[in-house]
Amino acid sequence: MSQPLRLSVLDQSPIPEGHSGTDALANTLDLARAVDALGYHRYWVAEHHGGPMLAGPSPEVLIGPIAAATSGLRVGSGGVMLPHYSPFKVAESFSLLSGLFPGRIDLALGRAAGTDPLTTFALQRDRRQAAPDDFPEQLAELLAYIEGRMPPEHPFARLQTTLPGLPNAPEPWLLGSSDQSGIWAAELGLPYAFADFINPRGATIAQRYREQFIDSHRLASPLQAVAVFTLCAESAEEAEYLASSSKMAITLLRRGELIAVPTPERAISFIEAERRGTVAPGSGRRMVLGEPQRVRGELEQIARDYGAAELIIVTIAHDHALRRRSYELIAEAFELEPRSSSQAAATV
Repeated sequence: MSQPLRLSVLDQSPIPEGHSGTDALANTLDLARAVDALGYHRYWVAEHHGGPMLAGPSPEVLIGPIAAATSGLRVGSGGVMLPHYSPFKVAESFSLLSGLFPGRIDLALGRAAGTDPLTTFALQRDRRQAAPDDFPEQLAELLAYIEGRMPPEHPFARLQTTLPGLPNAPEPWLLGSSDQSGIWAAELGLPYAFADFINPRGATIAQRYREQFIDSHRLASPLQAVAVFTLCAESAEEAEYLASSSKMAITLLRRGELIAVPTPERAISFIEAERRGTVAPGSGRRMVLGEPQRVRGELEQIARDYGAAELIIVTIAHDHALRRRSYELIAEAFELEPRSSSQAAATV
């Protein structure tokens, strides 16, 4: 008998127009508490820098407050953009979190910058030249620290014994939206989360990951999740109306114009004006929109296409209450078992 799909959340901490980053962070904590009670499996927070739309530049800072405010969710990064960091520093930070919240911390890693080239350069400690593209080496070093597998002859070998959360450790995942990430995840025997909301043509990449997967001390068989932009409402019309905010923001982002999440009214005016052109606003990205049963059907089909055991729901809307309501409707459609405080404690 097949296991039911797990439902999880990727929260990018969107900043609604007319609100502050502080408001967006409060919304993140509120949403985490809500989906914990609804029975979602995990809650990941993203890393983005230097823009007015998303308030989450530091997953390692947000994870602690979220884990403290919840009790049944796994909590983690979706993800840490490793090229910005020292692998040892990341290992220390996530070891600390694992010590505080044993068995609940995920470390999902990405290669992308999460920002524009100028902000990427500003994030560098050494600005004499561009940082090297050495992600595979960074990833290998980080995994060696958190798994205690640094070779004894390595000059950093003793550091793996100093991690503050030992014997606890985070669960590593690899994120991606392209072929290379899937190849690395398969070679390393890592669980793999694909960003369909960035690239909706990832089913063949996921299939290649499964076919080329090498079993390891981490996993005996491939484990996949797929992250999908989804907005559920009482009607298809309302869902389309609410999603207009994201369509406008994405269209302008592609032009290098960064804005806070606009109101649907402003976004609809923008979209109507843009439709006189040749490219529809927000085109090229998949959005699962509609009433609950339609959303469930589409999400289940996407999971089948990817061979995924888990759906990670990404939702951006101007109105936080309606964004939270979307997650509630999805939970109801999938008949998630609500989690009481005592049940949540028992699952950790």
